[in-house]
Amino acid sequence: MSEDLKESILKYLATVSQAKNKEVARAVAQDKSLVDKAIAELAKEGKIEYRSFGGITYVALPGKHET
Repeated sequence: MSEDLKESILKYLATVSQAKNKEVARAVAQDKSLVDKAIAELAKEGKIEYRSFGGITYVALPGKHET
């Protein structure tokens, strides 16, 4: 997986409290399937976390809470 893509995802998530994968894909201008894979890798590395609310899954930087 591209380190540039992962870095772009982390930079985007730093600007929002949380986001859906499709929002991340749109923000970094990449195909959602590639973004899904990069997000899964980042989650395994502990750099991002998944959050579920009412059946919707979001990703966020660990410790970054809704403001």
